[in-house]
Amino acid sequence: MQLIAINGSPRKNWNTAKLLEQAIEGAKSLGAQTELIHLYDLNFQGCTSCFACKRKNSDMRGHCAMQDDLSPVLEKILDCDALLLGSPIYFSNITGEMLSMMERMMFSVLSYDGDGKMYFDGEIKSGFIYTMNAPKDVLVKIGMNNLFDSIQARMERFYHAPSEYLLSCDTYQFSDYSLYEVGRFDVEEKERIRKEQFPNDCKKAFELGRQLVTH
Repeated sequence: MQLIAINGSPRKNWNTAKLLEQAIEGAKSLGAQTELIHLYDLNFQGCTSCFACKRKNSDMRGHCAMQDDLSPVLEKILDCDALLLGSPIYFSNITGEMLSMMERMMFSVLSYDGDGKMYFDGEIKSGFIYTMNAPKDVLVKIGMNNLFDSIQARMERFYHAPSEYLLSCDTYQFSDYSLYEVGRFDVEEKERIRKEQFPNDCKKAFELGRQLVTH
């Protein structure tokens, strides 16, 4: 069982990365082979609409034809058993790097033939870990669940297997709040949530990793 984890955060040792690492440990606890890839280490861009992935009689049909640092990652994803994505929420969306990767990852397997099938005919279980500064009640007010549910539905449609997601809300953004202008936040409350809630989120991430590699 092979699990590929993709960190769509620019930070390698903060909330998103830590939760991904916990999920990886969960997968490893059941004997899975794992790999963690940091998107911000790679030099790549989003889909350029070359349509090489849909040309008739093309060797690249169902595969992204662009050649850059992301190319081998996309091939690894097509060969894995489980895929775990992680991204902080920036301005009510996933990071630009994660969105660019998903454009290429998903558009290349999308068929235009009209029968609703994908060029990819295997099964990849998937999960998505979202981290955000906003509390959970704010997410509901601004309709963020629409984003999470939409990505979940697309992952299940494109990769023919269940997809789950984990929300880690009201996260601790800085190691030292005194260095920044953050008057709108209750720092003591942030510290309390960090101590009480984030460990629970880590446990949930660990279980998510186990779930993704369980037959």
